[in-house]
Amino acid sequence: MLRATKALMRVTDVGFVVYFSVTGLGLIPPEWAFADYANPLMADWNWSFLWIDLLASVTGLTSLWLLRGGGSRPGGAPLMLVSLVLTMASGLMAIAFWTLRGDFSLAWWIPNLYLMLFPIPAIACLVTARTPEPTT
Repeated sequence: MLRATKALMRVTDVGFVVYFSVTGLGLIPPEWAFADYANPLMADWNWSFLWIDLLASVTGLTSLWLLRGGGSRPGGAPLMLVSLVLTMASGLMAIAFWTLRGDFSLAWWIPNLYLMLFPIPAIACLVTARTPEPTT
């Protein structure tokens, strides 16, 4: 299960960097953009995700580096958990926003549902693997 998660994380974490690079360079065609993309308030909302997404990328790619080759260098699993929680939060924040606006464009819902849902199995796995047994 974590093998699939690692592959999805790699694609997602690099995707975050590519998305903000493409956005920053103004390369998103208007017909692919979300509703009110040209509105400065919406642009600010979009850019407000930069820090959570880049932090998810940095922690995710670092965790993958620490865990590469089946190794278990210290910090790999906890950083993976941090990255997955940040990724899930990013997707959840976007879905909550689009829900409040009543905007149900699949072009933006599908990627954000992916961000929100793909981390869940790995988060559960990492949390249960790290939960110490209760002492009596």
